[in-house]
Amino acid sequence: MQAGSSSNPINSVKSSVLVATEEEKAKEILGEKRTVRGYDFNEGVDFEKLLNSYLYTGFQATSFGSAVQEVNRMINWRLSDEPIADDEDDELKDMKNREKVRCKIFLGYTSNMASCGVREVIRYLAQHKMVDVIVTTAGGVEEDFIKCLADTYLGDFNLNDIELRKNGMNRIGNLVVPNDNYVLFEKWLVPILDKMLEEQKKENKIWSPSTIINRLGKEINHPDSIYYWCYKNDIPVYCPALTDGSLGDMIFFHSYSNPGLIVDIASDIAGINKQAIYSKKTGMILIGGGVIKHHVCNANLMRNGADYAVFINTGQDYDGSDTGAKPSEAKSWGKIRLTANPVKVFAEATLVFPLLVAQTFAKHSHMFK
Repeated sequence: MQAGSSSNPINSVKSSVLVATEEEKAKEILGEKRTVRGYDFNEGVDFEKLLNSYLYTGFQATSFGSAVQEVNRMINWRLSDEPIADDEDDELKDMKNREKVRCKIFLGYTSNMASCGVREVIRYLAQHKMVDVIVTTAGGVEEDFIKCLADTYLGDFNLNDIELRKNGMNRIGNLVVPNDNYVLFEKWLVPILDKMLEEQKKENKIWSPSTIINRLGKEINHPDSIYYWCYKNDIPVYCPALTDGSLGDMIFFHSYSNPGLIVDIASDIAGINKQAIYSKKTGMILIGGGVIKHHVCNANLMRNGADYAVFINTGQDYDGSDTGAKPSEAKSWGKIRLTANPVKVFAEATLVFPLLVAQTFAKHSHMFK
């Protein structure tokens, strides 16, 4: 192009790069404008303000802040917040009765949460009856009881696993569990299995995973135990994969030394589904994925989806796994209601879950007394 031409290519380039912001369209896309701003340590060290600032920090900090809001919605909801339906039971037309009806909170977590220090956070929730239904794995059950019998130790992610095996130690990430712990667990558990089998034969009692866990919670009789408090507070604990762990090993060995124990999983699927079906409002807090995540979500399918949901895991959805699936995918299955605003926090749970409880259940502990 000749010098002095009226056509300046830079103007065209600028118009391509610097597309003008249309305010009305921005409002339509973004909704409420929220300015990004982090915590200012010139104000001193104020952990309350620091955690509150996460909502406006961006990335996973904002997801954490949104999760706090979602859990607090679960905690604060009452049936009295809703208009009285035409077909409502007479008892629930009374405002005082409606104020007593809360959101039913399902808590699901994988076994590593019982292995690590998050166990004490979960125990706090069970101790004060802050959740209504728990779903976990076999490891999530047995690790809690084992810790009442012997200690788990901090190690390192890079320990020599061959040497650990040769010396009777098992690694869970950077935790170490001596084999002796499982020997103690077997000594404690087998006499209880004997009693359960005797009750099955004499009283025609058929055990399910949830009733086994309830019984073990009673037998451990230890205030450090999650399931002791679940027993005390009548919180049902469902474990569809109860045999997938040391518990399963012990049940297998017991089937040779004293055969005949029956474990009925069908009654438990009816139990957890009814927990969802007959609830006015439900919320899901799911730490990790796999069977615990799907089991809670599938129960809520029976009521056309949960009203509130928080997922905490590091899974990605590109492999099609249920663990990595985002909450929006659960909407397509009817496991989360279409009107819900679920949150997924992409984070390792030991960093996030204690802080989440601090900003929700612990802060509102007076509401559970």
